Amino acid sequence: MSAETPGIASDKKQNVEAPTSKTPSTTPTITIPPFEKGGLGGIPRGPGGIIPKEPEWIHHLDIWTTAETEKKSGRGRSSGNGSSVYGIQKLRELILELAVRGKLVPQDPNDEPAGELLKRIQAEKAKLVVEGKIKKEKPLPPISDEEKPFELPQGWEWVRIGSIGHDWGQKTPDSDFTYIEVSAIDSLLGIVSSPALVKPENAPSRARKMVKEGTVIYSTIRPYLLNIAVIEKEFLPEPIASTAFAIVHPFCSMPPRYFLCFFRSPVFVRYVESVQMGIAYPAINDGQFFSGLIPLPPIEEQHRIVAKVDELMTLCDQLETQHINAAEAHEKLVSHLLGTLTQSQSADDFSANWERIAAHFDTLFTTEASIDALKQTLLQLAVMGKLVPQDPNDEPASELLKRIQAEKAKLVAEGKIKKDKPLPPITEEEKPYELPQGWEWSRLSQIAIVISGNAFNSEDFNSQSGAKVIKITNAGVYEFIESHDYLPESFLSKYMAYLVKEGDLILALTRPYISTGLKISMCPPSYNNSLLNQRVAAIRVCIDIKTDYVFIFLKCPSILKFYQDSFGNSGLQPNLKVSDVTELMVAIPPLPEQHRIVTKVDELMALCDQLKSAITQASQLQKKLADVVVEQAIAS
Repeated sequence: MSAETPGIASDKKQNVEAPTSKTPSTTPTITIPPFEKGGLGGIPRGPGGIIPKEPEWIHHLDIWTTAETEKKSGRGRSSGNGSSVYGIQKLRELILELAVRGKLVPQDPNDEPAGELLKRIQAEKAKLVVEGKIKKEKPLPPISDEEKPFELPQGWEWVRIGSIGHDWGQKTPDSDFTYIEVSAIDSLLGIVSSPALVKPENAPSRARKMVKEGTVIYSTIRPYLLNIAVIEKEFLPEPIASTAFAIVHPFCSMPPRYFLCFFRSPVFVRYVESVQMGIAYPAINDGQFFSGLIPLPPIEEQHRIVAKVDELMTLCDQLETQHINAAEAHEKLVSHLLGTLTQSQSADDFSANWERIAAHFDTLFTTEASIDALKQTLLQLAVMGKLVPQDPNDEPASELLKRIQAEKAKLVAEGKIKKDKPLPPITEEEKPYELPQGWEWSRLSQIAIVISGNAFNSEDFNSQSGAKVIKITNAGVYEFIESHDYLPESFLSKYMAYLVKEGDLILALTRPYISTGLKISMCPPSYNNSLLNQRVAAIRVCIDIKTDYVFIFLKCPSILKFYQDSFGNSGLQPNLKVSDVTELMVAIPPLPEQHRIVTKVDELMALCDQLKSAITQASQLQKKLADVVVEQAIAS
């Protein structure tokens, strides 16, 4: 950028051209089917009955779709790694909660009451016991009023899970079988997605529980993962499930997916959390599981509940998919528009591209991810000379580099530092972009001393006191992570070559980056005169170069990309050699411009952080609103 080029700090023009792509709406349009309110406080729908208006919660699409959690890869219910939209997650929970409270579908006074269904269950149970197909159950304790978590609609009954379902016993596999372990469950769809065909001699010791089509299986190990499924088809050879599952086969052909709805509902989740044992690896036993209460509707209403839940969950999937698609389109638009800044070929081109973004700033930068992308772009613009204007009166960087070389030669002559190893010359092909007039490309070791850590003996470390040590675990992405690692005080004089000073830049040499950036940070005052351990490098910038500027340079996206490309983006654990650091090319501006760049970056980063904080607060408010709507819907 030339001296007359206005940087980002310049005033923006009016009436600029709008982006060719429009930012997608964050609230997708979904057609809500007629909703029939029932249950407590509702008007039953019978012949000639009245269908009330739809409840308020179903229309709060803005709340359900704007209350977000962190972005992940995937889609909807069909992927265990699906992007989790907090509001839609709460909507799913609300649907299940209302379903098992009798508030999702209307009651029909013509339905056979659950009390009659229980009589038929007892009769079927007795018949199966006589036939030897199931064992006689142990008596379950009566249900007290204190146990009942809420009032049920007329025609419903509270029962214990063990009284309305049965298992099929256990066996040791004696022939080839279909093994269903916990990992075979698609917890979002509630199905067995990946069973294994196993020979009896290879049978795991947990392969014991018999299941059939229509059986519900519930993982009692880490129940918060909701590994629950319905055996929806006949498996051949014979299916056998892990003993990690509780097995429930509903009596009287009750729909197993009603049980699935209940086991996934917040009502049962709360019960499980109240009785589970263990913290790191929580679990419940079969006794706790089968003693749990389940609200039992008439069997006809069970079918209506299952149908309505499936219908509404499909709508949730559509909401989530459209929301994710909109978010991804928005992210691509932001990325494209920011990319035009770093790819600008002239001052006029840059100015026009920035004006386009500035005119739609409030629409483009509405998420934490978009603010992070903006921050990365600002860093890149800073080190390309496009963030602040150049001043032709500044001393060129070439003169600055000459002074640094003269000073280093003097220190070598005085024996204070070692002579640098010869560095390869910088070729035109290596230069990633053209620099403004007055700037120069330099190898990092021409402007800094790079110190590689020492392999101290592990038995010399302690966590109490002594000389502080900087290990690879201290090297975070743009932040120094303090720890309690010490070596004997005497090592400070013994290993002076490995002393780190406040303000030195700390770089991890093993796994030096993650997807969000390079593991580069600045040594804090509390670690002044600390010792440097192996696989970490300290970069001590020469006094004539501003360390904060070099820190900005090492944080910019082009450096992350350079190292990623060096290792072919293989995903394997990369290890930097010292030469990978010393030979790194650095864009050097005149010293006064370095100061202007650092000041401007600090100013803009602070503004980005304020904007990000406001977005975070708004997101937290949306989550609270979603919670309130859920509470009101349940209480209504």
